[in-house]
Amino acid sequence: MTALRGQAPPTLLDVRWSLLGPPGREAYEEGHLPGAVFVDLDAELAAAPGTAGRHPLPEPEDLEAVLRRAGVDSDRPVVVYDADNGSAASRAWWLLRWAGHREVAVLDGGYAVWVAEGLPTTTEQPQPSEGDFRVRAGSMPVLDADGAAGLAREGTLLDARAPERYRGDVEPMDPRAGHIPGARNAPFSAHVNDSGRWRPAEELAEHFAALGVDAGGPIGAYCGSGVTACSVLLALEHAGVTDPQRPAALYAGSWSNWSADPDRPAATGEEVR
Repeated sequence: MTALRGQAPPTLLDVRWSLLGPPGREAYEEGHLPGAVFVDLDAELAAAPGTAGRHPLPEPEDLEAVLRRAGVDSDRPVVVYDADNGSAASRAWWLLRWAGHREVAVLDGGYAVWVAEGLPTTTEQPQPSEGDFRVRAGSMPVLDADGAAGLAREGTLLDARAPERYRGDVEPMDPRAGHIPGARNAPFSAHVNDSGRWRPAEELAEHFAALGVDAGGPIGAYCGSGVTACSVLLALEHAGVTDPQRPAALYAGSWSNWSADPDRPAATGEEVR
């Protein structure tokens, strides 16, 4: 947080978002960190929903226009934040990394911790100069449905959704309930403690080890639509299970893509294999 108030602050992006609403822009307009530019996860950090899923990856040229409008430069660090647990901010973190940006961080605890610590907020909306960042898509690995199925058999595929959705007890958003056969449940909510801050690296390393994650093998993650799975990818890197030279992969279409294909099997309950 100290870096945000220094003489050379990073580009600051507000990406508050909730699966069931209200829209993040409303929260941004009610108050945000000074200098933060709002970026709409639904409209700007994803393409239109369709057969590829509810939050497909945006086209590189569209993402580049969004990031430049927000003032993102190639040689200036970027910090992203959401309301609290980092699950939405992680999508922006991952997209920027996928696009080739090398210095991206998520604000620990998000807006909630910033406010709780009595730090300043504003309703003033900045008008940043256009950035010069050029998207180089593909700097982070991406899986399609076949790749996710193979990884579940031959490596570690983590499902970031809540346990009841993983088990198939409920499914509020997508065509069918359940999970990809062979996937292990790794709820994104487990990455933060009761105060909303990220758990220490050693705790997260123990958490992933308990899930049977093989740090030496291929790892991937998915969720409902490719948003909260990015929190798993960030947590894996924070824990030292993966690193920027050997990152885990994202199944971008996630369950919204998988479940829309009736030929894809759906597992239920706690069974992994």
